Amino acid sequence: MIEKAEATAALPFSIERPVSRQEAENFCNAVRKTMERLLEVVETETDLVRAGQLRAAGDLQGEKAVLVHHYTQGVLYAKEHSVALGNLAPAAVQALRRQHAEFQPVLRINLAVLATAREVADSIVNTVARAVGAKQRTTTYGPAGAPPAAPRPAEGISVNRSL
Repeated sequence: MIEKAEATAALPFSIERPVSRQEAENFCNAVRKTMERLLEVVETETDLVRAGQLRAAGDLQGEKAVLVHHYTQGVLYAKEHSVALGNLAPAAVQALRRQHAEFQPVLRINLAVLATAREVADSIVNTVARAVGAKQRTTTYGPAGAPPAAPRPAEGISVNRSL
């Protein structure tokens, strides 16, 4: 089992309950910076997907996953220590809440763009699979005027991943 210290060692903020104004402000500022960087990555990903540059958008997934983890952990710890944060640094907490509220619509747009791209890709794959799997009907006669043999279904599909 991973210890709590090991699991959170890479977080850009302390997960301990803040006991001073400075600690509370440092926590809020670290979460805000994480949110700002995540926003940049999400907006870049959205633009790349809209432009059809899916490979470039995929290259952002590693950084995005780390930032999402940090953001999620920050929100969880902020909720856990909300009383202490609110008492020690109310202005920093308000700024964090405001930024969090502004962040949500951007995430919804990103998710909608990704869902649309996924639907388009699924539609293309399904259309190709149906075309490949369609039974081909011969419009001519076979040898000696016999009707053609029963159509055979396709035996597989090949995908060129280099495209």
